[in-house]
Amino acid sequence: MIGIFKTLAADYKHMGGININKRSTGTEKETLAADYLRENGLEILETNFRCRIGEIDIIAKDKEYIVFTEVKFRKTASKGFASEAVDFKKIKKICKVSDFYRLINHLDESVPVRFDVIAITGEETLWYKNAFEYVN
Repeated sequence: MIGIFKTLAADYKHMGGININKRSTGTEKETLAADYLRENGLEILETNFRCRIGEIDIIAKDKEYIVFTEVKFRKTASKGFASEAVDFKKIKKICKVSDFYRLINHLDESVPVRFDVIAITGEETLWYKNAFEYVN
């Protein structure tokens, strides 16, 4: 019986290591994306904004716009481009989280918003401004 627990513990540590590595890579790429946006004139308001509904990687201000940005990374395009990872389900979640952000920050509907995607594939960074429209 003890052998089973050792095996399970080893598997758990191994799986946790993968998640930790993915998370640290994600954090690294989100930092690169925030720097990229700053270099292009945006003011970063929040990073990794979380609520019960979900998360938005970067919230920034671009002139009068509040910009909600999703960051996606792929080492290579062999499993698809990073931008393709932003599917309809993810878009809906981002929009719901943006609603919550606007609510708690008292931003009414007169404040224009934009949904961008930063796609990083290998060393290439692509910025898709207005990548998708708000979905209810």
